[in-house]
Amino acid sequence: MKYRNKLTAIMGASVILMTSACDSFLDVNENPNNPEDAPITGLLTNSTYETSLNVYRGGSAISNYVQYLASPNPSSSSDIMDPTDFSGTWFSLYNVMTDLDVIIKKSEEQDAGHYKGAAQILMALNLGMTVDFFGDVPFSQSFNFETVTPAYDDDQQLYNQIINMLDEGIANLQGSTSISMDADDFIYGGDVDAWIKFGNTLKARFLLHTKGSSAYSASEILSAVDAGFTSNDDDAKVVFFEQRFNPWAQVAINNENLLLGGWISEQFVQALDGTTYPAVDPRLPLMIGTTDNGEYIGTVNGAGRGDAPEQGARSTLIPGQYYTSTLSPLMIATFAELKFIEAEAALDTDKDRAYAAYLAGIEAHMDMLGVSNEAKAAYLADASVSVGADALTIDDIMKEKWVALFLHPETWNDARRFDYGYKDMDLPANLNPDLNNQFIRRLAYPASEVSRNGNNVPSVTLLDRIWWDQ
Repeated sequence: MKYRNKLTAIMGASVILMTSACDSFLDVNENPNNPEDAPITGLLTNSTYETSLNVYRGGSAISNYVQYLASPNPSSSSDIMDPTDFSGTWFSLYNVMTDLDVIIKKSEEQDAGHYKGAAQILMALNLGMTVDFFGDVPFSQSFNFETVTPAYDDDQQLYNQIINMLDEGIANLQGSTSISMDADDFIYGGDVDAWIKFGNTLKARFLLHTKGSSAYSASEILSAVDAGFTSNDDDAKVVFFEQRFNPWAQVAINNENLLLGGWISEQFVQALDGTTYPAVDPRLPLMIGTTDNGEYIGTVNGAGRGDAPEQGARSTLIPGQYYTSTLSPLMIATFAELKFIEAEAALDTDKDRAYAAYLAGIEAHMDMLGVSNEAKAAYLADASVSVGADALTIDDIMKEKWVALFLHPETWNDARRFDYGYKDMDLPANLNPDLNNQFIRRLAYPASEVSRNGNNVPSVTLLDRIWWDQ
């Protein structure tokens, strides 16, 4: 039996690392108490787990930029889009990519094609997130350890490598292997067919970023969609466990203990409560908390909480909901996201397909959250949602995708591609004056990288756009 996204998968993988994997360590390390090498099984366990945390880290970095969250403190750097040091996020991304590079090389030596394929897909994802955050980044010289000051590679060329890695990963998963993945895979428990769908879903995601460039092909995206997820059961996610809480749950718990965080932006509240759009969204009570008076009141980005107290007067993330239960999954890629990708890619050529995908994306997210059938049907029937194929616009698609990708870093890619064109999304109060009344377009290179590799770090501003954001 193959485990999949269950507590037993986590426990099973832990047992593997503590028992059967010991044999592998004994085989490759003269002193098992001071290991010099690691088996691909253990490396995959860590890489799948840490990749999900990198998605969280990315979502935490950008959630104020896309106005899911807002700081309770006025002029917080995250709200006003000041340069922020993301050295920890940078390190975490490269730490995972270093392990993945080892898996790929070891898999070639051991003829472990399925491990290689999964590692290539995860490498494409982690590299893609790094490029989307920072633009040009080191890659070609990053893992040979011949230099501590690797050169920076062109972001557009890296995107070509990302797509190639996804194609190669899918092909390797479709081929033979000497070793089969199992509970050491925290995402799919060794389900190769699920990995292939995941690879195609990510391919559709990254190809969509190229919209507006000569590299864009709607038909290629739709082909990847057809080979991607087919239901919520295919979602790529890692389920957490009692020894390590879902990190968004920890944010909510910390906030209850007055370590303030996870406050909800007014923009998000008003987009779902009937203020910005006519329909009241039944997902709102399943995603965020109310005030002590049972109301949904957000915080204005950049302005802080004003004279509101530290608790009870503003909506926040609260423990126990879909995104914030201690055992909640971290979503890496979802069927709902894929349907909105399909809707956007098909919009110009096949309105009927686009509209069906748009509705399916809404429904998939509502099903994921546990919205009742009655509430779901009422929302989908509302005239502002049920617009019909001919009237469907990119604004409709992007608004619903923004809701469905709550707290996910992919939303920042959408926001930049969409030029932050969400209805009533205003610049935050007290905006960083260096942005000249414009939204942020990239992250600053981390201080740790500037100090170690400053001669190679490109000189950029927060308004400089990465290659696909032109």
